[in-house]
Amino acid sequence: MPKKIQFIFNTSELGAGTFGASLGPFAIQTAARKLKNDLFGKYDIQKIEDKNYLLDIPTSFTFAKRIDAFKEIAVSVSQKVSNAIKNSTFPLIISGDHSCGAFTIAGIRKAFPDKRLGVIWIDAHGDIHSPFTTPSGNLHGMPLALALGQDNIEAQKNNPDELTLKYWNEFKNYAGVSPMIQPEDLVYVGVRDTEKEEDFLINKLGIRNIRVEEVRKNGVQETLSEINMLLKSCDIFYVSLDVDSMDPDETSYGTGTPVKNGLTAKEVKHLLIGLAQDIRMTCIEFVEINPCLDNKINKMAEISFELIESIVKTIES
Repeated sequence: MPKKIQFIFNTSELGAGTFGASLGPFAIQTAARKLKNDLFGKYDIQKIEDKNYLLDIPTSFTFAKRIDAFKEIAVSVSQKVSNAIKNSTFPLIISGDHSCGAFTIAGIRKAFPDKRLGVIWIDAHGDIHSPFTTPSGNLHGMPLALALGQDNIEAQKNNPDELTLKYWNEFKNYAGVSPMIQPEDLVYVGVRDTEKEEDFLINKLGIRNIRVEEVRKNGVQETLSEINMLLKSCDIFYVSLDVDSMDPDETSYGTGTPVKNGLTAKEVKHLLIGLAQDIRMTCIEFVEINPCLDNKINKMAEISFELIESIVKTIES
């Protein structure tokens, strides 16, 4: 049965190290309008109230910057995602930075507390740091550690204060259960820029990373078959697409942390269409589109809109 779409625009960029990702949802709307495409006029758009004004104020949280400001955002993201699912709609989220991915996962878990949730994380980065290991303190590098309930103490290099850890532990348990997902139910695609602390945890937990060269060598269909095999025990799954998973020379540098030698836009498109054909796909999120950094005048948003349009056509067919 076709699914009805619920767009959610989340403009928060409190977790990023560069600025401008908050404009990503509107840059994608602009790309649609440039094409005279009325996609965003056909569906309701729910918006998350951000707290980006705090970017103008210094933070005292060195190893989890502005973590104190995330509670209201966590509540809003998780509630809107959960409500969309409970109302039998499909949440298609366009977010600023990747830090809110953990709260999207929390929202899905709140809607489906008894279902086994898989996560497909298409990204250049592992996003599995904690306050104990982070090199930057930026929360967009930590959502999967939150979702997995991992501190990675064995690779500790920082000494976060008690208040930071109070917030951190609260968010780890935000869905009412920790961990929110199991390591065997997480699949990376395209990850190629990680720190040694992340590598330690990824190897310890046995998380599968389907590398760019594997996608290229084996093809998208075989990649989809492997993802299906890895997540065969999951009842539902969530797809999180960071646009830096794509090669910036082939697409654009319109994202906060571009990394060369990524996937092509065509490969990502075919991956997403294939995943959307699986009835277990419950939610998808696009993140880190930054028009302020785009060297090709909103090209990343234009590519993202093409991907979104393909997803909408697939899940409603």
